[in-house]
Amino acid sequence: MAAISIDQADVANLPELTELFELYRAFYKKPSAPDQAEAFLRERLERNESIVYLAYANKDIPNRQHAVGFTQLYPIFSSTQMKRLWLLNDLYVREDYRGQGISRMLIDRAKQLARTTQASGLLLETAKDNHIGNILYPRAGFTLASEHYNFYLWSVE
Repeated sequence: MAAISIDQADVANLPELTELFELYRAFYKKPSAPDQAEAFLRERLERNESIVYLAYANKDIPNRQHAVGFTQLYPIFSSTQMKRLWLLNDLYVREDYRGQGISRMLIDRAKQLARTTQASGLLLETAKDNHIGNILYPRAGFTLASEHYNFYLWSVE
């Protein structure tokens, strides 16, 4: 098992982050668009519109370190709680590194962000057929919201 470390990403990490982001998008059956993905991520990071954490394997071993997972969080706000919330929007771990607790490490780092920013919590959604995520998230302390409906307007023509 590789030694794993979690670091906050910045624009210097765009090559490895973009590669993981493209794998994440492929998981959700989105067409490959590496140039657009890099531009999207660059914009989020440069504008401080998201926080991204990268999981690295073997970070302290020269020529063996590589990014194996990431999570991206967006700040949102709750008017009723008058506090920040963090939307845990993206979470991905390379297939060959799954089952080693890396997703939990990334979630724990997101929880630490929520604590240090005095946020009221974390919010996430996932597909009903994301069987791994639907097992992972309750184990990580998330509860399935049953008192609210989520409505979406995907196109604003």
